[in-house]
Amino acid sequence: MTSYRIALLPGDGIGPETMAATQIVLDRVVVEFPDIQLDCQSHRAGAELYRDTGETLPQAVLDACLDADAVLLSAIGLPDVRQPDGTEVQPTMMVGLRRALNLHSAVRPVKLYPGAPCPLKDTRAGIDLVIIRENLEGLFASFGGGSMVGDEVATDTLVVTRTGTSKVVDYAFQLASRRSGRPRDGKRKVTCVDKANVFRSMAFFRKIFHDVAAKYPDIDHDAVYVDAMSLYMVQNPSDFDVVVMENQFGDILSDLGAGIVGGLGLGPSAEIGDQHALFQPSHGTAPQLAGQNVANPLATILSAGMMLDWLGQTHNDATCVAAAIAVENAVAEVLAQGQVRTPDIGGTSSTTDVANAVADAIVASVRSDV
Repeated sequence: MTSYRIALLPGDGIGPETMAATQIVLDRVVVEFPDIQLDCQSHRAGAELYRDTGETLPQAVLDACLDADAVLLSAIGLPDVRQPDGTEVQPTMMVGLRRALNLHSAVRPVKLYPGAPCPLKDTRAGIDLVIIRENLEGLFASFGGGSMVGDEVATDTLVVTRTGTSKVVDYAFQLASRRSGRPRDGKRKVTCVDKANVFRSMAFFRKIFHDVAAKYPDIDHDAVYVDAMSLYMVQNPSDFDVVVMENQFGDILSDLGAGIVGGLGLGPSAEIGDQHALFQPSHGTAPQLAGQNVANPLATILSAGMMLDWLGQTHNDATCVAAAIAVENAVAEVLAQGQVRTPDIGGTSSTTDVANAVADAIVASVRSDV
């Protein structure tokens, strides 16, 4: 039996509800896969904690995240809880956590499951791409910095380093080597998204991309300008497999990606470093829905599935990888059946109903294979 320590950060708003739903699924996973043991410890962090104590991420909680095998975080932040400078607490906490864990690559799957709503007219070729966002540099390197000159001038600096860019591009190619390729023809390909025709920093990003690509001759690669990519993702999403880009560009395009495959309620994510990894849904805290048991838990559940896959890949644990596949297949089955779904995707089911349906689908899938 392999035991993994998981630091849970339920957060704010609908966060505790989607986390509780995800724990229902993870509890079923450890029953159906008895060789896996998950030691899940919940820790309080975020806006509600800041309101009560003046801290968003106590040192003891950060230490628990550093000591854990993985971190599973739900939504953080509340619009009415602000720091003295008027900003929300969520960016400060998340940037600090990313830097402390050195999470260089943010991973946002953009996958259209049968039965999920999609605003695009023709999806016959399928949508299954992954956006890889550099997570520590780019424009976000100016977070907490920048400069102001009176009430007239404000500046922020975009930072691109060879070390940081090489790490995220290398991760993109490693991921592409494990995937089945783009939906249209199965070709494994990594696409660099930049604005290299205008900015020196972006031209440097692209140069590093090509340098790293040379180490992976079996994987195709190309480059697209970010404005064109926002068009291609809507017109021809099946043309793409893995796409990698600077921090701010990834922040924007990953939400566009969620919009074409059912919304943020179906958008999981991972943040990967050399030693640590954090997993969280892409959506916010939706405080207007908190306490109603109607929030969509599938993004958090899928994020937990990504966590199981990362643990399995990192620790060479085939059972953990199999559990990750079972979680994603169960979500896909629930969506395909269309009977249990939350209001954001056209249903009337509760958060708990969806979690139980996914858990039951895991049982049905695993036992049918025996």
